[in-house]
Amino acid sequence: MQTMRDSGHTLDARILIVDDEEANVRLLERVLGMAGYQHVASTTESHRVLELLETFKPDLILLDLVMPHIDGFKVMELLREVVPHDLYLPVLVLTADATRETRRRALAGGARDFLTKPLDVDEVLLRIANMLDVRFLHLQLADEKEALEHRVRERTLELEESYLETCERLAMAAEYRDDDTGLHTRRVGQMAGRIAEELGLPTSQVALIERAAALHDIGKIGVPDAILLAPRKLTREEFEIVKTHTSIGSEILSGSRSPLLAMAEQIAWSHHERWDGSGYGGVAGEHIPLVGRITTVADVFDALTHARPYTVS
Repeated sequence: MQTMRDSGHTLDARILIVDDEEANVRLLERVLGMAGYQHVASTTESHRVLELLETFKPDLILLDLVMPHIDGFKVMELLREVVPHDLYLPVLVLTADATRETRRRALAGGARDFLTKPLDVDEVLLRIANMLDVRFLHLQLADEKEALEHRVRERTLELEESYLETCERLAMAAEYRDDDTGLHTRRVGQMAGRIAEELGLPTSQVALIERAAALHDIGKIGVPDAILLAPRKLTREEFEIVKTHTSIGSEILSGSRSPLLAMAEQIAWSHHERWDGSGYGGVAGEHIPLVGRITTVADVFDALTHARPYTVS
């Protein structure tokens, strides 16, 4: 009899034996033990397979087909219902029924390999070792995939945060041009967050709105200083140029998959709309995004309580 091939993982392999014949179970336990497998569980009651799947967490199942009550085909059907599709849990069928149709049904039903009784011990151990090698390779690849996805998520968040920080600094740069303190954007963001909280929006949305609303005037970066800083009433033509800051800001923020920046884009184009449709774009009522309406209230309140350099004549 061969000893177990040590691939660096198989010493920790967990093998579950399912066979209604006690003698077959004891034989397999003895063979596996002599080969060096240390974690073996068994049952002669096939209805316990799902229970043992949860508690024992096998890496390989040795399964008889002909059993009372729940046969091996039904066991594989139950396994397909609960084992995730991308989780490789091999089933090695061991049966005295060597017919072509039985082999076909077993392999089609989810078995990864098929051996007929009486068993050749060396062949059994080789098939087990091969299937466990594949099992642990799948687990290794799954771990590597998860680690890679984690790194990608972290990097994506870093990039989004970097882009957002750039946008916030652009917004502050634009704001410093007509607000010496540069605090208008921050005040509007904080006020928008408080309004959202009073409206009963989820905490996660409140946090997004507070940060996104601070970018509402980022489009002012595209408005000439001679107009934005004019210490007088603006002409109609000049005010039309000021109004373009909503579309400029929306364009700057567009195209991002970040929920925060997508919300900021909505706010940028909608924060000068009015319920009656008299705003910059003529959008009215509930067609104005809620986040835009919230930011409008915060922006108007701040404008009423703090001096701004320009008005329209």
